[in-house]
Amino acid sequence: MQPRKQHLVDTALTLFNQFGYHATGIDLILAQSKVSKATLYKHFRSKDELILAVLDQRHNQILSMINSKIEHTALKSTHPVLGIFDALDEWFNSDDFYGCNFINASAEYAASLDPIHVFAARHKQAVVDLIKTQLAATDTSQAEQISLLVEGAIVMAHTRGVKNSAITAKKMAQFLLNAS
Repeated sequence: MQPRKQHLVDTALTLFNQFGYHATGIDLILAQSKVSKATLYKHFRSKDELILAVLDQRHNQILSMINSKIEHTALKSTHPVLGIFDALDEWFNSDDFYGCNFINASAEYAASLDPIHVFAARHKQAVVDLIKTQLAATDTSQAEQISLLVEGAIVMAHTRGVKNSAITAKKMAQFLLNAS
């Protein structure tokens, strides 16, 4: 990605995290990024297109973070999928935790056919697919159950400030995996 375009995406991500998607206007993004309106619209035809670029970047970051933890966990656990919860725990306890960009986006762009909502749903499905791959299962119910624990941990950490929710969910997932 070109440096100016990347700078716009990074700036927008920070602002969307802090203030939300609808509350963050183009003028604030321009002021914080110190780029002209012409430069913004050279790279993005609309605010929605910028939001989609932000979500795409975040999607790749999250999948990379999860895969890294799974690989690390695979070296010491019979259930590498539990690494997801270690990744969540680090994220929840970092200065960069503002809740889930995809949950927030789907809430602000609630129409099921809105491209932003669709992208958020695809991201969540990609996480379920990743879990399913780690479980090497043909039955998706266990992957959906683990995903439910992941999503619940995210919501509890964000809405209630329960920063250890990933550890609690990991214990529940371990129980679920051992029971099968």
